[in-house]
Amino acid sequence: MTVIWHNPRCSKSRATLAIFEEHGPVEIRKYLEDAPSEAEIRDVLAQLGIPAIQLMRTGEAEFKELGLSKTDSDEVLIAAMAKAPKLIERPVVITGKGVRLGRPPESVKEIL
Repeated sequence: MTVIWHNPRCSKSRATLAIFEEHGPVEIRKYLEDAPSEAEIRDVLAQLGIPAIQLMRTGEAEFKELGLSKTDSDEVLIAAMAKAPKLIERPVVITGKGVRLGRPPESVKEIL
C-alpha cells in the first residue's frame, strides 16, 4: 500500500497525490492532524538517506519559535518534527519500493 504524508493545502502535495491516484489505492495521512512519531520520522530519514534538516521546513515560524538551528542534532530536529509536524517537508511518499520526498512531484515516479 502506498502512503502519502499529505497536506491538502500544498500544491506539491496535491500534484504528488494525483500521480499516485492514477496507479491505484493510496492511503492519505494528513500528517498535520496525525503526526508521525519520532520512530516513523527516523525510519523515513533512513530510507531517504538524508539528515533530519533536509526534511525540515526551516522557513516556518515554528522553527524559530522553538529555538531550532540548522546545526542542531538529528535527534533534536526529529523530536521537533514529531511535536510540530508543520515543520516536516511535504509530501513524503512511502511504498513497497521505497520512500521519496515529492519535491518535485515527478521525483516519486521511480517508486510507483
